[in-house]
Amino acid sequence: MVYRKISTVISFFVLFLVSASFAGEHFVPITSYRTGPYGVNGAPAANGFVDYLKMINARDGGVAGVKLAWEECETAYKPDRFIECYERLKNKGEAGATVFQPLSTGSTYAVLDRLAVDKIPLITMGYGRTDASDGSVFPWVFPLMVNYWSLSTAKIKYIAQLEGGLDKLKGLKIANVYHDSAYGKETGPILAKQAELYGFDLKGFPVAHPGIDQKATWLNVRRYKPDYVVLRGWGVMSQTSIKEAMRARIDASKMVGVVWSCSEQDTVPPGKASIGYSCASMINPGTHYKVFQDILKYVHDEGNATGPLEEMANQQMYRVGVLMGVVTVEAIAKATEKFGNKPMSGEQVRWGIENLDLTDERLEKMGIKDFIPNFKVTCADHEGGAPVKFQRWNGKSFEPASDWIATDQSMVRPMIEASASKYAEEKGLSSACN
Repeated sequence: MVYRKISTVISFFVLFLVSASFAGEHFVPITSYRTGPYGVNGAPAANGFVDYLKMINARDGGVAGVKLAWEECETAYKPDRFIECYERLKNKGEAGATVFQPLSTGSTYAVLDRLAVDKIPLITMGYGRTDASDGSVFPWVFPLMVNYWSLSTAKIKYIAQLEGGLDKLKGLKIANVYHDSAYGKETGPILAKQAELYGFDLKGFPVAHPGIDQKATWLNVRRYKPDYVVLRGWGVMSQTSIKEAMRARIDASKMVGVVWSCSEQDTVPPGKASIGYSCASMINPGTHYKVFQDILKYVHDEGNATGPLEEMANQQMYRVGVLMGVVTVEAIAKATEKFGNKPMSGEQVRWGIENLDLTDERLEKMGIKDFIPNFKVTCADHEGGAPVKFQRWNGKSFEPASDWIATDQSMVRPMIEASASKYAEEKGLSSACN
C-alpha cells in the first residue's frame, strides 16, 4: 500500500512538472515525420518550422510578451501515428494546443471529426480536404492560401501560358501522374472539369506508395504520348518520376509538378534530367528576405539551429516549414489582439486564423514581403484567395517561371460549396457564418 501511494505521488509529480514546463506559454504542437520514405521532405520542413519559433522567442520574446513552447511528435506520415500525436499533445500547455499542422492529407481526414469537440483548429496550407475552404461548414479547418483545386486551375493556366493562350489547350493530351492516395486523387474532379471546359484530353496514371518502382507506369505514359505531364508526387516518388520520365523520352520542360513536388529533394537526385522542370509554389525562391536573415542572426549564429545552415539556402521544404511557423505565429498574434496577452487556446487561435489579413504592409512588418503573396481569410473563405507562383529548375536552383497566377474561383468556389453542402447534409451539420 505504501509503495502504491509513493508511486501515485511520483506519477502526479511527473505530470505536474510536464504541465508546469509549458505554463504561461503559447503551446505549439509539432507533428513531424523525419523517418520513412517521406522524411526527405518532412525533416527540413520541421526544421524550418521550429527555427522560426526559436527566432520569434529570441528576437521578440515570444508573442505579445508570452513565450512560445512546442513539443515534437513523430508521425512517420501515417494517419494512425498522427492521431496518437494529436491525442498526446492536444491538452499540453496552460491553454492547450494552439493549432495543428499535419502536413498530410490522410492525417487531415483522420481527425476532422475530433476538431469541433476538442476546439482545436487545423491549418492545411496547400493540402488537405479542399471543400474545407468553406468555413461555414468546416469552421475548424483552414486550407490556407491555396487548396488543391485552386492549385489545379493555376497549373492549367500555366500550361496555357506556355502554349500561348487558353484556346491552345484544345486537343492537347495531358497525363496526370499521381500518388495513389487521398492526396493524389483529390484533384480528379477539378481536372476532369477543366478538361471538359478547355477541350484537352486527360488520362490518369496512379503510382503506388511509396513510388520507388514506376517503370511500368512510365511505359504506359510514353504510350499515351502526352504533350504535358502533371506530376502529383511526394517524397521519393517525385524524383523517381523525373528519372523515369527521362527514360521514357519525356522532356522535363513538359512536366509541371504540384507544390509538393517542388523541392530540391525532387530535382537534385535526377541530375540533368530535371533541368527545365517547373512546379507550382506558394512562395518565391531565394533567402534574401528579412525573415531568413533574422533566423540566421538569432538562431544559427547563436548555435541554436535545428538543422544545418545549408538547409536554408538549399531546401525549398525548409522555407515551406518557415512559412508554417509564420502563419502559426501570426494567427496567435491576431488572437491576442482580441483576447489579451496570455497563453492562447485553440478556440482563440481559430478566431485569429479566421481574421488573418496579410496585406503588403503586414508582410513588410513580418519580414516576408514578396516571399508570399497577399491573402485574407474570412468565415466563408478559409482559403484566402492567394495566387500561385511557378518555379523552374535550372540545374542548380529554382528560378521564377511565371508571375503570380490567379486561381479560377469562378470554377472552384461553386464546386467547394456544393461538396461542403453535401458533407453537411450527410453529417447533419448546420452551416452558418456569424
